[in-house]
Amino acid sequence: MTLEPYLFFNGRCEEAMDFYQHAIGAEVTVKMRMNEAPDPPPPGAIPPGFDNKIMHASLRIGGMNLLVTDGNSDMAPSFKGFSLTLGVDDTAEAHRKFDALAQGGKVVMPLGPTFWSPCFGMLEDQFGVGWMVIVPPAEAA
Repeated sequence: MTLEPYLFFNGRCEEAMDFYQHAIGAEVTVKMRMNEAPDPPPPGAIPPGFDNKIMHASLRIGGMNLLVTDGNSDMAPSFKGFSLTLGVDDTAEAHRKFDALAQGGKVVMPLGPTFWSPCFGMLEDQFGVGWMVIVPPAEAA
């Protein structure tokens, strides 16, 4: 059994994929466009101009998959009620990844030591996706 997050970017998926590749080293392992489906979508199933948008993609980030799509809406995406957690090896890497993800976004909690981690911070990226960057407590030992 697996559990993988699936994010709907409503028209900005390719932009998000490029951002995550550069910001945190995501690797695109699957990318399918709407116009590559073997059968055309039913009338009205996707917004006009979505033919070349991302129907389904998979990004490999560390040891997990993040599934992404443009979905079937051109409304602004809403990423509420969850955050993606990015565990990194050390404080220097935490700062690099945090700063890259924060480009064009908003810092919710600056990176710093906590009682559970030598380095932890929270942000919302330019797409509205919440992230928590954390260094495991083992670095403190």
